[in-house]
Amino acid sequence: MLQAESVALFEEDGRALRDPAQVIALPSAAPFAVGDRLAHRVRGDFWGLLGRLGIRLLVTREYEHLLLSLGVSAGGRPEVSWLPLPHPSGVAVDRRSGRVSVALTRNPNQLLVLAPGPGAGTARPRGVLLPAQTTFFPGSTYLHDLAFVGDRLHATAVGKNHVAEVCANGSLVARWWPSIMDRDGGPDTRRNWLQLNSIAAGATLDDSFFTASIARRLRYPPGHLRFDADRQGVVYSGRTREVIASGLTRPHSARLDGGRLWVDDSGYGTVGVIEDGIYAPVRKLQGWTRGLCLHGTVAFVGTSRLLPAFAHYAPGVRSAICGIHAIDTGSGALLGSITWPMGNQIFAIEWIDAGQTAGLPYNRARSAHTAQLRDLFYNDSNWE
Repeated sequence: MLQAESVALFEEDGRALRDPAQVIALPSAAPFAVGDRLAHRVRGDFWGLLGRLGIRLLVTREYEHLLLSLGVSAGGRPEVSWLPLPHPSGVAVDRRSGRVSVALTRNPNQLLVLAPGPGAGTARPRGVLLPAQTTFFPGSTYLHDLAFVGDRLHATAVGKNHVAEVCANGSLVARWWPSIMDRDGGPDTRRNWLQLNSIAAGATLDDSFFTASIARRLRYPPGHLRFDADRQGVVYSGRTREVIASGLTRPHSARLDGGRLWVDDSGYGTVGVIEDGIYAPVRKLQGWTRGLCLHGTVAFVGTSRLLPAFAHYAPGVRSAICGIHAIDTGSGALLGSITWPMGNQIFAIEWIDAGQTAGLPYNRARSAHTAQLRDLFYNDSNWE
């Protein structure tokens, strides 16, 4: 059971940054003392696995307004760094440049781009990810997942029932939506009908898949306290714009692994694959499964606590903890995990090559040396 002070902390986080005046002034979340929020427990060889794969994990803890970087140093020591952001959701990495896009879902929404500093001529062999640009969108856009489809960044505009391409000028252009959302030659954008919340990105939109909490308009849409989520979730085909799998409960984080389509069945705390239109669980975990990243034969799966008001969205979750679990994609065996006893909710997990970045600006070492942290943001040699 969570202690009363933990629940109070989560509720305080949930109320934070609701005033648009706070959100516009990025970075709006103060670099608070993370303290117990990042206290963690490790099972198995979690850090060793990251080292062998040569990656860092970027993790959004949305209701705690934190973007995390998890990796290991050249000497194999665990490295955890972070950046406070207003309700971060989806993350996408440009594999060529190492630039990272993050969806921020407070009102107004933002699409933030982080870029690795050059690192050359400094004590850091790889640059820290620093804010490079941000673009604002109305809160009704309700940005969630981000993914590169081909070489173009796309986002789920959940509040508008479509998947949008992020154009070079920063605008969002509707490129895909389910056929049921057709209205006047475009998508029905009057309200969030479906909770169209994740992208399993293929080479093209036709080759991609998308998840939603429901396949039709209801009186009580997703997000309403009276919405009946159980077994209503679906997967859409990008090619046909029709449902190809159903019977899920608040599905999230659809991802493609070669020819296999993976998805988190959040309401039952499982991760699995779609086979011939049927969802086949690969592993059940302790919590609301959301956040999924695939690297080789390893799947990194997030688990979250339940928001008390929406506990009925998770009829198959009996106990929950905030964490990331590495599983073998072939056998489903648990390879290692990291859990945060004082953590709340994870939205996205994505990997970045460890050679492309040294992580995020704040870590315990830099936090203890204010001058070093100040120089990181002040010195123009830290930016490309």
